[in-house]
Amino acid sequence: MSNTAITAKRMSGADRKVLAGTLVGTTIEWYDFFIYAQAAGLVFAQLYFAPLGPADSPVAQLFSWASVGISFLFRPLGAIVAGHLGDRVGRKAMLVLTLIMMGASTALIGVLPTYLQIGVWAPLLLTLLRVLQGFSAGGEWGGAALMAVEHAPTAKRGIWGSYPQIGVPVGLVLASSVIFILNATMGKEQYLAWGWRIPFLISVVLIAIGYVIRRAVAESPVFTELAKRRRESSAPLVQLFRGNTKQVILTALIFIGNNAVGYLLIAFFSSYATKTLKMQTGTVLVIVMVGALSWLAFSMYGGSLSDRIGRVRTFQIGYLALIVWMIPMFLLIDTTNVWLFLLAVVVMGFGLGLSYGPMSALYAEMFPVQVRYSGVSIGYALGAILGGAFAPLLSQWLLDTTKWSGSIALYMIGLCVISIIGVSLVKETRGASLSVE
Repeated sequence: MSNTAITAKRMSGADRKVLAGTLVGTTIEWYDFFIYAQAAGLVFAQLYFAPLGPADSPVAQLFSWASVGISFLFRPLGAIVAGHLGDRVGRKAMLVLTLIMMGASTALIGVLPTYLQIGVWAPLLLTLLRVLQGFSAGGEWGGAALMAVEHAPTAKRGIWGSYPQIGVPVGLVLASSVIFILNATMGKEQYLAWGWRIPFLISVVLIAIGYVIRRAVAESPVFTELAKRRRESSAPLVQLFRGNTKQVILTALIFIGNNAVGYLLIAFFSSYATKTLKMQTGTVLVIVMVGALSWLAFSMYGGSLSDRIGRVRTFQIGYLALIVWMIPMFLLIDTTNVWLFLLAVVVMGFGLGLSYGPMSALYAEMFPVQVRYSGVSIGYALGAILGGAFAPLLSQWLLDTTKWSGSIALYMIGLCVISIIGVSLVKETRGASLSVE
């Protein structure tokens, strides 16, 4: 009997390896993604895009944020290529390849000369490496999500599926911690001159750790079974869109609100609080870390809650919380009071977690096995393009244009309304069969 047919069973050692592999892998990949987003908000405008305008000008910062978003355009391609090659060279090879590709591009950013050193080649090469990051991330999430959900007991798919989800806030905590330590131990001039490169170079160590863990997962019987299931469930894109276009569209719509709001915490708040509100960088990074921990805790809770009350209702609660909280959140942040800022992001973590933790389970249950890997990966990637890809850029543009942070709140509310409508169009999936029909 397959694991998905079992409604209650104890977690085995093989299960723990699988969940550890999904958590550690996504954590490392998102650490790489986040240190770029943080650097784009704090230093890249000055070091790589300053010739497009004065170092502190809106133009340079807008181009810096644009470099964050461009990688999202290549996530769907990464998802398609990873699915195709996974059938030929195996899942282990693709998981390792995406991890190494992400780590290599991140480490190369850490040694990339600035505009003053090599001119226009600097922003061009930076953008190319960012594209490679996006391509790698596109091949990562879908596989990790299915690895967790397809091996979970039916009654615990939500909580098991939250493990790859919490890799996002864990990666954010790790990235923010490294940047905080550097800011606390060196002066602003040193950080700008060379200190910002250290988080990118640390990625080499993390990739080595991730490779060891992923290799151990690959050798387990559970991983071998998953590789077989993936070969069975892979299908041409034509087949996916012929029968499951609606599900792909809905998965994209469901994700855009969460992804956009998440990128406020991931990238925008650090830049906004330090450059516009003139708050101390170290203080802001601590607040971001606490916000990430709140996101982590409520993602786990959201996964567990969805096992009890359903995926759709959990998502609806999460998005309603974000909609109601968005304007008060910016009012609290704009006071520049540390404790009110902290309260703002902790409460935001509740809505983020409930609209993110159950996602792996919901998406897996929405697609038939024959197109599940492709459908989950492509829907997620498209949602990221429509949601978080250019959220920091558009947020900065709204702020520069209106001089009112509430305009950003209204933008986020609009995206969350779209997502809550999207998830409300999904028939509850909890308990749906994941096996081959």
